[in-house]
Amino acid sequence: MTEIKILKIGGSVLTDKARLESARMKEIERIAAEVAEIGSGLILVHGAGSFGHIHAEEYGLGERFDPEGVLETHRSVVRLNEMVVESLRIAGSSPVPVHPLSSAVLREGRIETMEMEPIVEMVKRGLIPVLHGDVAMDRARGAGIVSGDQLVSHLARALRPEIVALGTAVDGVIFEGRVLAQVRRDDLVRIGSELGASSGVDVTGGMRGKIAELLDLADEGVRSLIFNASKPGMVWRALAGERVGTLVEGGL
Repeated sequence: MTEIKILKIGGSVLTDKARLESARMKEIERIAAEVAEIGSGLILVHGAGSFGHIHAEEYGLGERFDPEGVLETHRSVVRLNEMVVESLRIAGSSPVPVHPLSSAVLREGRIETMEMEPIVEMVKRGLIPVLHGDVAMDRARGAGIVSGDQLVSHLARALRPEIVALGTAVDGVIFEGRVLAQVRRDDLVRIGSELGASSGVDVTGGMRGKIAELLDLADEGVRSLIFNASKPGMVWRALAGERVGTLVEGGL
């Protein structure tokens, strides 16, 4: 089987998180073109940005179960997913949508089970599964939010990919005005206070939540990159195996 690469593109790159359902179509199309140059073996995860976070906050999902909130939040994130999938198709890729609401079950906000076999079969056949931040059923809470970062972590644990790359709107993990070349768990003691929240509405933890997910993944031997997907060419470089941005790895 082709070596798997997992790419996550943050909602802050694809949308204006301060404006309800405001897609940045030029960015979506540019990234789709870069992805098309890579070829097979890719799983793409994208954040929800202003297509999910604002609805989830409005309905209080994560704190309480709201049937209408489940529907409206999912409908919103699917609208963005359809734009991403269509842009990938036009660019020459073979994308297919995979919705976490239909494939994952949470417990206390964490993925407990998720259907992996369809995703593996898609990749084997040269398709690009396109997952996204979503609302999902939660055995304890009724429903909850599953972030793109948590999806990346879960997928990477199960599939042990060759590359895990997370594209954000910044150059990497920034501390005292400079991009850190790498981050390990013990670095949190000195950099934790500078890991701010995302701009706009974010119900999934911003950069702090991202680092927490990736450090847990690094503890299991899977390294990842945080890089700036807003800069042309960087998606291609990250997927080609270049060490761009910040490397998150295990060890002390």
